[in-house]
Amino acid sequence: MDQDTISLISRIRENANKFICKELETSGITGIVPSHGDIMAVLFKSHKCTMKELAANIRRTKATLTVLVDKLEKIGYVKREKSSQDSRVTYITLTKKGLDLKPVFEDISKKLNNLVFTDISEKEGETLHKILEKINKNLE
Repeated sequence: MDQDTISLISRIRENANKFICKELETSGITGIVPSHGDIMAVLFKSHKCTMKELAANIRRTKATLTVLVDKLEKIGYVKREKSSQDSRVTYITLTKKGLDLKPVFEDISKKLNNLVFTDISEKEGETLHKILEKINKNLE
C-alpha cells in the first residue's frame, strides 16, 4: 500500500478549497470559506435547522458550529430564531442574502466536479467513490 495516500487526499482537499475560495472571490463573495459550505448546503435543502441538527449533519462539534454560524450571521447570510415552544432550541435559517448564494454554490460545485473528474471515466469515478466511502467508514 502506498503510504502517501492520506497526504495525497489532504493535498486534494487543500487544492479543492483553494479552487472554491478563488471562485467565491471571482463571484464577489467575501467572508465565506469552504468550512461554511456544509452549513449552507444543509440549509439550502432544509431551510431551517436546530443547532443540534446542523452539528449532526455536518459532523462538527457544537462549539465549532457556533463559531461558523456566528460568522455567517455577522456577515448576513443566516439568522438565529428561538423556538416559540422551547426557549432552549435555536433555529438557524438562511436570510435572503443567504438564499441568493444557492445558484453561485451550485455553479461552483458543478465547476469543481467537472474539473475533478476530467479524464476519469464514470466507472473509475464510481470505484473511487466506493473506495473513499470505505476509507471514511474505516476512520469513523
